[in-house]
Amino acid sequence: QVTLVESGGGLVQAGGSLRLSCAVSEGTFSNYNMAWFRQAPGKEREFVAVISHVTSTTTYADSVKGRFTISRDNAKNMVYLQMNDLQPEDTAVYRCAARSGYITSIEISLYPYWGQGTQVTVSS
Repeated sequence: QVTLVESGGGLVQAGGSLRLSCAVSEGTFSNYNMAWFRQAPGKEREFVAVISHVTSTTTYADSVKGRFTISRDNAKNMVYLQMNDLQPEDTAVYRCAARSGYITSIEISLYPYWGQGTQVTVSS
């Protein structure tokens, strides 16, 4: 069973930065495509970013492109989400997710492994 644990959330003012981390235990981390999703109160969960395990190619949601950066450290079984210029609309619970396979995906239903999430709150 793959276990994912997020950390790094918190309260920040608009324009500030946070770095989220996701530790992955069990399984072969280097075989997993890793993604971040978020869910704001009263809204559906949405895709944020994904990084390929094969090429480290990244894909971002339009709403975060240019502000957020996803990265991974295969030696440490970690994936990160650097979030800059945070805005109140970025307030959400952020969850990391993992899936095997050669093709990255932004589809929530294709990810079998999920962390519990970390709260990010951005004040105006």
